[in-house]
Amino acid sequence: MNLHITNETARLKAIVLGQCGSMGPEPALGQTYDAKSYETVSKGIYPTEEKIGHEMSELKRVLQRYDVTIYRPHILENCNQVFARDVAFVVDDKIIVSNIIPDRNDEKEAYEEVFSQISYSKIYNLPEKAHVEGGDVVLYDNIVFLGIYTAADYPQLRTARTNIHAFNFLKELLPEKTIIPLELHKHDTNPRAGILHLDCCFQPVGKNKAIVYRDGFIKESDYQRIVDIFGFENLFHITQEEMYYMNANVFSIAPDVVVSENNFKRLNAHLTNRWGITVETVPYHEISKMGGLLRCSTLPLMRM
Repeated sequence: MNLHITNETARLKAIVLGQCGSMGPEPALGQTYDAKSYETVSKGIYPTEEKIGHEMSELKRVLQRYDVTIYRPHILENCNQVFARDVAFVVDDKIIVSNIIPDRNDEKEAYEEVFSQISYSKIYNLPEKAHVEGGDVVLYDNIVFLGIYTAADYPQLRTARTNIHAFNFLKELLPEKTIIPLELHKHDTNPRAGILHLDCCFQPVGKNKAIVYRDGFIKESDYQRIVDIFGFENLFHITQEEMYYMNANVFSIAPDVVVSENNFKRLNAHLTNRWGITVETVPYHEISKMGGLLRCSTLPLMRM
């Protein structure tokens, strides 16, 4: 398999789509990994496997219509495997296996069929102290935006997923790239107060356009860096409520095709009417209750 991913929007050819074949029981409140899951468990509205399966099948149908080759991790019993983006991510022709939180480490086993088709020289494992998940890695050709958290309470926060050691590792691994760290607000129990991954508040779409939630960044200068690169007129600013419902976490099949959630009315209208992008809508609201959406459940392997 020849890996090739340089950005978020080029024509998609091959992908790993997450799995929901045996999710097991609803997690207890103390077993949740993110603020959105904490909220939905506490409210008694955590999604069922049946509803998640229906939503993922709708996304699969869209991908198939665009002739995308789809791989699936093999099913692990009683394991939530929906969010493929957390397990690994591709930059150029390299696949980097994430150091995900220890409770989810078993998920890596399910990707052996995919890894076996990739040259070992293109598979990279992180040093133990370097923590990064694919949701914090957003590609823009020669730029890699990296969502990080560097405050002293990093070890205590379950939603702090990418650290400064990962930033340093990626700088060494990808010397030809400009790695831009963006500090994110974090909160373990309030999904309106923190950002789990960078792709929950920032996402390039189309050609030189992006979706952004300004208040997701700790430093105003980080937001201004995005403005400098894209131009203010090329940004679609989402509100706190739109961030909460994960409007930034759409997924591009091509520069002119974006998969979005049915209910993102303002965003979908803007993409279609202002930026001329075809929007393929699918139901994904139930999956959003677990802290991720469309980009989170996908691991692109090849774009052309």
